[in-house]
Amino acid sequence: MDPAGQPTTAERGNRIMTVPNAISFARLVGVPVFLYLFLVAHATVAAVVVLAVGGGSDWVDGYLARRLRQVSRLGELMDPLADRLYILATLIAFTVRGIVPWPFTVALLARDVMMTVCLLVLRRHNFGPPAVHYLGKTATFILLFAFPVLLLAHVTGGSAATFWFACGWGLAWWGIVLYWIAGAFYVIQSVGAIRGQRTSSAGTAAA
Repeated sequence: MDPAGQPTTAERGNRIMTVPNAISFARLVGVPVFLYLFLVAHATVAAVVVLAVGGGSDWVDGYLARRLRQVSRLGELMDPLADRLYILATLIAFTVRGIVPWPFTVALLARDVMMTVCLLVLRRHNFGPPAVHYLGKTATFILLFAFPVLLLAHVTGGSAATFWFACGWGLAWWGIVLYWIAGAFYVIQSVGAIRGQRTSSAGTAAA
C-alpha cells in the first residue's frame, strides 16, 4: 500500500482472485448465455433477465474495487471488455431479430471502429489507452439499460409495449449521443497526448 492507503502498481498488477474480478468474469460469461437464450433457445424472458443483470451490474465491479481496495490491472481490462461485448452482442442479436434498425447498429459500431483506430495510433506512439471518461461510462450504462427495456417492449403487448418502447428508444438515443460525445473527447485527449510528445521531442532535439 502507498501512504494514502491505495494499492501500489505492483499490487494492482498481481491481483487476480478478487470479488470485482469475479463479477466482471460473470458478466463476460453472461454474453454467450444471452446470445444462446435469445437466438437459439428463443427464451426471450430469460434473455431479458440475463441482459438486465449484465447491464445493471456494469457499475458494481468498479464500485466494489474502489470500496474494497481491490483495484487490479486485470479488472481494469475486463470491465470495459465486458461492456463492449455486451453492446456488440446485443446489437447483433437485436438487428438479426429486427428489434433494432441497422442504421442504429452502424452508428454505434462506427464509434467503436473510430476508437479502435484511435487506440492503434496511440499504441504506435507508445501510449496506452486514454483514461476512462465519466461521460463514456455514463453512455455505456444508459445503453446497457436501454437494451433490456427494448427487449421488454418486444415481449409485451398493448399499452405496456408502447410505454417500454418509448422508454427504451428514449434511453437508446440519449445513450448513443453521449457515446459519440465521449468518443470525441477520447480523440481530443489522444491528439493532445501525441502533440505533447512531439513538442517535447522537438524541444529535446533543439536543446
